[in-house]
Amino acid sequence: MKTVLLILIAVLSASCDAAAANELSVTSFGRADQDALTKAYYNDFGKLTGIEVKSSSYDGQTAELEQMVKSGKPFWDVIQVESRTLQQGCERGLFEKLDMRKIGKPKDFIPGAVSDCGVGIFAWSLALVYSDQVNGAPSSWADFWNVKKYPGKRGLRRSAKYTLEIALLADGVVPADVYRMLATEAGVERAFRKLDQIKSDTLWWEAAAQPGALLSAGNLVMSSAYTLWFDLEQQRSKHFKIAWDKSLYDIDSWAILKGSPKLPEAYRFIAFASAPERQKALSEHLAYGPTNKKALPLLQPDLAQALPSSEANVSRALKVDTAFWIAHGEALEKRFDAWAPPICRQQTDDDDDDLEEEAACQDVQGNMRIKHLHQTHAHPDATRK
Repeated sequence: MKTVLLILIAVLSASCDAAAANELSVTSFGRADQDALTKAYYNDFGKLTGIEVKSSSYDGQTAELEQMVKSGKPFWDVIQVESRTLQQGCERGLFEKLDMRKIGKPKDFIPGAVSDCGVGIFAWSLALVYSDQVNGAPSSWADFWNVKKYPGKRGLRRSAKYTLEIALLADGVVPADVYRMLATEAGVERAFRKLDQIKSDTLWWEAAAQPGALLSAGNLVMSSAYTLWFDLEQQRSKHFKIAWDKSLYDIDSWAILKGSPKLPEAYRFIAFASAPERQKALSEHLAYGPTNKKALPLLQPDLAQALPSSEANVSRALKVDTAFWIAHGEALEKRFDAWAPPICRQQTDDDDDDLEEEAACQDVQGNMRIKHLHQTHAHPDATRK
């Protein structure tokens, strides 16, 4: 009986090992990304190779990654990472150094898509989005600052990152010089002086969905915004337009966890997901730009032209400098936070008094509200157009 039991355990163990050999753990940020990645990559990779992708999601934090790598037994093999996580993780030894010969030709990818530890999944962009009800067609950040020609509230992300770059671009700094300029005190002062010019005309946003909602409600005439939230159908149905000149773009990448026991399978998956035909499929599910340039001609022309990595758009864009923000981000965000008005919290449409303990804050119409003795009053400059 004991012998039979041992044989059964051995058979079950071998079966589990065989099943595990035909699996690959891939983790992403979840939500829309995970759904689109499943449709574009995971299902077809499994059908083609017999390797089942076990998909999971995480919140982008590195603590769990560090623990897995330190243990020597990572239970994730391939992971979606933002550029900051990729650079820091590569420096800390959390990711494998990649052999691009197993994946594709670096020259086939857009600038910034190939690094020591990562290969770009897609490009995303922050650009000027405006209502087509605006008289004329704003086409640049300089137009964004022209409140006389284009009256109305503008929206900007309430953060130093992206907003300081936009201010310098609006002030005539060419993209190639933006980060060199921002690394100096004179450059930072120049950016804040530029922002001062439209401070009272700006409605600050924090969440990616807010610019679209504020534009639809008529609270904004134009805004910086993540273009993913303004695909072709939304642009047509909700009367939005995108001005791509001097947009900002960055890239999410695939990385392989250091010590993954599935290194050959991981390389095989990334090579599959980096092929033009597969990246075409992803862009058809979500309005991300393919990082493989050969994917663009495979897309419908109107869709290809509306993506961050189209030749016309990326050639005029500024690649976000991850290393710069790792080095300078904390100080600049602290300075920006002291300069920008707080955003009113817990506000409802029916009760303007329902605010946090803020001496002054900005409401969803862009008006400044001053709280005193449990009452709120519009700031004297609140109605300025």
